[in-house]
Amino acid sequence: MGVPRRKFLQWTAGTAALPAVLRIAHADDYPSRPVRLIVGFPAGGSASDIVARLMAQWLSEHLGQQFVVENHPGAGTNIATEMVVRAAPDGYTLLLVSAQSAFNATLYDNLNFNFIRDIAPIAGTIRVPFVLVVNPSVPARSLPEFVAYAKSNPGKINMASNGVGSAGHVAGELFNMMAGVNLVHVPYRSNFYPDLMGGQVQATFAPVPPVIGFVRGGKVRALAVTTDVRQEVLPDVPTVAEIVPGYEASGWQGLGAPKGTPDAIVDLLNRQINAALADPKIKAQLVDLGGTELPLSPSSFRKLIADETRKWGKVIRAAGIKAE
Repeated sequence: MGVPRRKFLQWTAGTAALPAVLRIAHADDYPSRPVRLIVGFPAGGSASDIVARLMAQWLSEHLGQQFVVENHPGAGTNIATEMVVRAAPDGYTLLLVSAQSAFNATLYDNLNFNFIRDIAPIAGTIRVPFVLVVNPSVPARSLPEFVAYAKSNPGKINMASNGVGSAGHVAGELFNMMAGVNLVHVPYRSNFYPDLMGGQVQATFAPVPPVIGFVRGGKVRALAVTTDVRQEVLPDVPTVAEIVPGYEASGWQGLGAPKGTPDAIVDLLNRQINAALADPKIKAQLVDLGGTELPLSPSSFRKLIADETRKWGKVIRAAGIKAE
């Protein structure tokens, strides 16, 4: 016997709505088991690892389930990103997102994912300024003097970084373009600070935390910070933009999830992370890392990622940078 048309339509409509109902119910129970937070950087003291663990601890304490940090370094964080892209969109596999993700979209030709399409932004966590520092042997005590010296000595100033396509590298290439100079990039796979202090390389764009002690000890000279405002830890150091209008470069981090993760889960995690960033103890810990809190809605974080991907894509293409 056939099914009456009206009943058939009601049945098919209910069936079509079932996945959405299940997602909502699933979100109401979240989290009901441990959550993995995948980090594309090594464990052991890096700012990225520390921030991930701060957020994981907060979420564990406030959501009643363990948020477990898993470090999967390699391929410029692409290994970690692909793990999350391929994970179930159920909120139980999250990604520590960083500025490197924006660089990678242009650095790598054959990625197995599209970061903007395949990762759902959850929330920002921290923004980290960089500082242009030079060996004291460089005869420039201010940024204008350094630009003039670099212009009169093209190709003679070596600029160290943590590797091709790293944040310090692309920040330096943007400076080359906007200031009209030619600092020669020297990529390192290990600690370059001994060579910087020894004068084998003369300059670097580095995150504030690892160099602030060298600056205060007179082993390197800070010429400018790369953010659009001065930094409390270096109050007398101007911004690059004061001399090179429009220049801005900084590291940033946040959390993401596989696309298709229920909005209710994303919103819950966003509220909790922003609550963490408003906590005085967390804020103080972020300051100790040389950064400031970056509270954002999911849509605002999505815009930041898209804007940064476009901005640094132009720099990377213009400078001809390719991942090694």
